[in-house]
Formats: sequence, C-alpha cells, structure tokens
Amino acid sequence: MINSDDFAKRLQKVIDHYAESASSFSDIIGVQRSSISHILSGRNKPSLDFVLKVLASYPEVELYWLLNGKGEFPSRPKNITSEKNQIADTPLRPANSPSDTKDKSIEKIVIFYTDGTFKEFVKN
Repeated sequence: MINSDDFAKRLQKVIDHYAESASSFSDIIGVQRSSISHILSGRNKPSLDFVLKVLASYPEVELYWLLNGKGEFPSRPKNITSEKNQIADTPLRPANSPSDTKDKSIEKIVIFYTDGTFKEFVKN
C-alpha cells in the first residue's frame, strides 16, 4: 500500500525539480488543479490514472521511486549526461575489440530522429 504522506513528498520533489507550480504541473499532466492540492495535502490518495499521467509527462520519474521511494530521481542514463550533451569519460568498446582499436575512443554520437531532427553528444 502507498504511504500518502511519502507519496506527496516525492510528488512535491518532482514539481520542485522542474520548477513548476502545482497549477502548471496539473496543466502539464492533464488533471484538475484541485487533484494536485488534495494529493499534496494528504486529503486524497493518487489514482492509477494520476500516476500514469505523471510518468507519461515526465519520463525521468521512475514508477517504483514515485510509489515507494526506492530507486532514484531523476533517472539518468549511465554513460550519457543529457543536461550537458556530453559523453561520460568511460570509453565504450565491445568486449572483444581488436587490438587496433586499443587507443581509440568515441568522440561524438549523433542520434537521428524520424522527424528529421538530430542530437549530438560530444565527449569533453
């Protein structure tokens, strides 16, 4: 069972992390403003629909963390720092790489999206 007080604290942490007001947060996830107020005050427990809307709107929020506080927030990929668009210092190589790649490391990764846009990740 979900502890409503702890859930409210984690929800407030999400709202604060994105520098949203309760009102703007409710608009983003598509619920009534009073729903946020009632959950944060402990008056109401979150519905499954409410939780799913938070997860759909904020992919960095992990379900397990939001429901019971285990895990991390915000969740991040291990080798890529998305805020700085840079590759972490850990070189990415296949386990059985040939010896001629011994002194090589990844300099840049480019991801192309289907809408024609792209994103570059450059090593420090």
